[in-house]
Amino acid sequence: MTTDEDKSSCAGEDPYALALRNGHGPVYLRLGGGRRIRMPVHRWYAQPTVADESVLSRCVGPVLDAGCGPGRLCRALLSRGVFALGVDVAPRAVAHTIALGGVALCRSVFERLPAEGDWQTVLLTDGNIGIGGDPHALLYRCIQLTAPTGSLLVEVDHDDVDERCTARFEDTHGHEGPPFPWACLGAPALHRIAADLVLSVTDQWTCGHRCFLALGRHDSASGRRR
Repeated sequence: MTTDEDKSSCAGEDPYALALRNGHGPVYLRLGGGRRIRMPVHRWYAQPTVADESVLSRCVGPVLDAGCGPGRLCRALLSRGVFALGVDVAPRAVAHTIALGGVALCRSVFERLPAEGDWQTVLLTDGNIGIGGDPHALLYRCIQLTAPTGSLLVEVDHDDVDERCTARFEDTHGHEGPPFPWACLGAPALHRIAADLVLSVTDQWTCGHRCFLALGRHDSASGRRR
């Protein structure tokens, strides 16, 4: 039962935080140009999908899940004996991950993190290549976090898009959360950024309407992946 106090606390709550609180939407990401994307909150709280499984099967531990949300991927990895740490700036997301048996920190991926330079896999799924609004800076940071033999597994937009903007979360009534920098990237744009960072695309695949790439380092002297 929802009390008057609950209704009052929800009324002024950020739409994204409220969606995490309730475990369902709808909540939308409003981009700078006016485009609105419905966020798949139901998927964040469900068991891993076939597309998720295609990512999980490529994970080598230890795994860092950047922008883990409610933690379905890092919890799934832990249940399979693969150590995974989730990081997210949303306290409700981190609390949910921990409550269901996951390991997570309420922290930005750009802040100091445990075991920097030792992660074998860093995940950027569910659109998290957009974190910070600068995919080049984000991927560079993820390289710092990853071991020399490690990989970045990145989900990209299904369309050919390269958009940097200020975004907001909003609900069906037009209530908006605070603005934040964001980016939307398709595979061609990620290929360009990877090349600039001397990263190789070691794998690329689609599953349903979702698209993913695996990135690995190159040896700058030989041009071969390390």
